[in-house]
Amino acid sequence: MTTAIRSMLARCCLLLGAIGIALSLSAASHIAAAQQTEDLWKAVQDHGTLRVAAALAPPHVMKDPKTGEYSGIFVDLIKEFGQQVLGVKVEFVDTTWDNIIAGMQAGKWDIAPALNRIAKRALSINYSMAPWQYQISFVFNKANPKIKPEWKSMADFDKDGITFSIMSGTAQDHTITDIVKHATIMRLPDVDAARLAVSSRRADISVDDADTNMLFAAVNKDWSATVLPEPSLAKQGVAYGFRKSVPLEQIEALNIFLEEAVAEGHIAKLGEYYVNKVITGGQ
Repeated sequence: MTTAIRSMLARCCLLLGAIGIALSLSAASHIAAAQQTEDLWKAVQDHGTLRVAAALAPPHVMKDPKTGEYSGIFVDLIKEFGQQVLGVKVEFVDTTWDNIIAGMQAGKWDIAPALNRIAKRALSINYSMAPWQYQISFVFNKANPKIKPEWKSMADFDKDGITFSIMSGTAQDHTITDIVKHATIMRLPDVDAARLAVSSRRADISVDDADTNMLFAAVNKDWSATVLPEPSLAKQGVAYGFRKSVPLEQIEALNIFLEEAVAEGHIAKLGEYYVNKVITGGQ
């Protein structure tokens, strides 16, 4: 065998070895990806319980202070899905907006309700369809001398001496943090504390989901004024969130359930019911 032939055979062996390694790595990658995919609904049915995170956001997620029972638009919908479709008990786990995603990723609960669909967040979690729409509004005391009645835009309100009251870790917190240049942001742990800051005049403006702020304004109509900023802030869909390991084809079961609820007017009726319930003091 000549030197040239031996050299050619050696190169062929090296090439075949490299191909084999590449195929092995590719197979290992596919196996790893498969192992990272969870069959959530089967696991929930085997366990008999669907664990749902509960961070307060009226009228979507509310808690009766006397009984500890949860209710709200997104609470009722996931109860119906769990009981009617999966045939399991639905359990709500107290948490905060600061911890709702980390807790889900750590396996403390299976699903997170009433999350804003945000492109950046979709890199780390999966979403259901959005059965509800979200937009930020401002509620303030109309007698506040620091605020002019003609103010409409974010730039109008973003002034030195103005304090925004906001619930920490929420979508509105992330939105406002990215755009405020001059005003002060007062971050508080829950919706009641954020509202109280404005009611007591420690802060000037309640920055919240327009639906939640509507409830706040309705029970304080003697002094409150509301502005929907122009252009709109964070006009996004509100949905359920899942770990990234839950494949989209599994989430489709919930999507179909939600699509039917929207088409039948069920979600609109829930919204009307809970808005009226909070306004009339029946929360």
